[in-house]
Amino acid sequence: MTKKDLIEIVGKKANLTKKAARDAVQTTLNTIRDSLKRGEKVVLTGFGTFSIRSRKQRVGRNPKTGAKITLAARKAPGFTPGKTLKKAVR
Repeated sequence: MTKKDLIEIVGKKANLTKKAARDAVQTTLNTIRDSLKRGEKVVLTGFGTFSIRSRKQRVGRNPKTGAKITLAARKAPGFTPGKTLKKAVR
């Protein structure tokens, strides 16, 4: 499923115009992104939790030359599915 498909489904199920559905989906995604940027967790009960995970500094390898390189510590978004979502997918 693509973002375009999601917009179409939201529009049909919520009886919205295509523009209104696109705005609703985009606003939802932007709100999740902005919350994660601030370091907050986003909990959607019954669906899952979006959070920021810290990655430690580590040694990697350049695949082209084989030389060792140091990969800096960074933050990455993560998602943990909720019980309801896990049961639905099984």
